[in-house]
Amino acid sequence: MSRRRLIGAALLAALPIHAPHAQQRGAAPAPAPAPRPLTAADRAVLGQVEAYLNGLRTIRARFVQIAQNGASAQGTAWIVRPGRMRFDYDPPEPMLLVASGGQVMMYDRELGQPSTVPASSTPLGLLLRDQIRLSGDITVTAVERRGGFLHVTMHRTGSPAEGRLTLSFEETPMQLRQWTVVDAQGRATRVTLYEIDTTVRPNLRMFDFNDPRFLEELRR
Repeated sequence: MSRRRLIGAALLAALPIHAPHAQQRGAAPAPAPAPRPLTAADRAVLGQVEAYLNGLRTIRARFVQIAQNGASAQGTAWIVRPGRMRFDYDPPEPMLLVASGGQVMMYDRELGQPSTVPASSTPLGLLLRDQIRLSGDITVTAVERRGGFLHVTMHRTGSPAEGRLTLSFEETPMQLRQWTVVDAQGRATRVTLYEIDTTVRPNLRMFDFNDPRFLEELRR
């Protein structure tokens, strides 16, 4: 797989049956962490996290993405809840990722080739839901404070071996600052946000990749 595909796949590959690199021959599945019982204090914190995420409508931020092998990329991220997301990678990376209408498109600007996967198969599909609940089909395995941040680790309840996602927050005031995805082979990808703005309102057309004019503009 080319480096550009690895860059895009690293962001998409939450739970690995959908990840382009998940079926590499000889790769051993990463052991899923055994969930520990959540304390009353943990549940209170998770309630605060849910309230914050459900109240969050728009994020525009710069991001730095670092893969397991140290490869890095950066760009500008938009998350507009519910349902929309856009990651514009800075040159020389040609990748663009856009979520809308329950799908995520990965577009290679150099090759002019789009590919799509269901948003529900990506790590950030959770953040795009209309109502976010850290229970039911999501199992939280750890609530930790370290390094000055609150870290909440989770996996899909029905598929704990597929991979896990850790969301990292500042607490005062609460703000999403980072997420780390560990896929089924134990490969970690970390995305850190900075220059965060939650007040801007984008033109929603920037997420509408099902509009033929969207790809026409990208090819110019």
